[in-house]
Amino acid sequence: MAHPGSLPLYQQIAELLIRDIAAGRLIDGERLPPERDMAANMGIAVGTLRQALKSLTEKGLLDRVQGSGNYIRTKADAASVYALFRLERVEGGGLPTARVLSVDRCAKTPALPPFGGSTEGHRIRRLRFLSGKVAAVEEIWLDGAEADRIAPGDLSESLYLYYRQRLGIWIARAEDSIGQGPLPDWAPPEFPHPPGTPLPLITRVSWAQDGRSVEASLTWYDPETVRYVARLK
Repeated sequence: MAHPGSLPLYQQIAELLIRDIAAGRLIDGERLPPERDMAANMGIAVGTLRQALKSLTEKGLLDRVQGSGNYIRTKADAASVYALFRLERVEGGGLPTARVLSVDRCAKTPALPPFGGSTEGHRIRRLRFLSGKVAAVEEIWLDGAEADRIAPGDLSESLYLYYRQRLGIWIARAEDSIGQGPLPDWAPPEFPHPPGTPLPLITRVSWAQDGRSVEASLTWYDPETVRYVARLK
């Protein structure tokens, strides 16, 4: 069942391919399989795939050569908001989507690494999915100086896209620390582990295009379903 804010199917397929480009699984100049074969492997209609490929062409990430095929064309930024997303399904890949659980402006907590200049932050709690399967819960803090107010209805599935379009913030760099921590008590019941369960914990600090540290986040993920992956290019 689709959750609120879900993308149309063709757009989901387009974003999945964009993520594969950003992650280096699809490389510059690579020829995609024939459209009918590709659609059959994905379990979608050829028309839906063609809509997705048209979207990639418009973003400058695909060359469609009549009579020859579809070829990947990468960019430095991959035109993608997924380049910094490091979680994948255990079997590889997966389209990342999210459901907002709550958004509050409050004082920063001691559990966060130092970031930003304000003593307050916008605390965004989300449930993350990979190709529709529950993968992680995350608590993201945007420094309070970056916006007066953020309403849940303002946010799209891509938080970084919201930053760009609404706040003029480009996340240019991020630093992750991997550890372990108990699942928080605000995790929704559909998460496959009860609160308090020790899980892998990603602590991230992110910097904007001008070098300001604007965001910190805590992500607890299910190691039975997903894995943390970092690729060197």
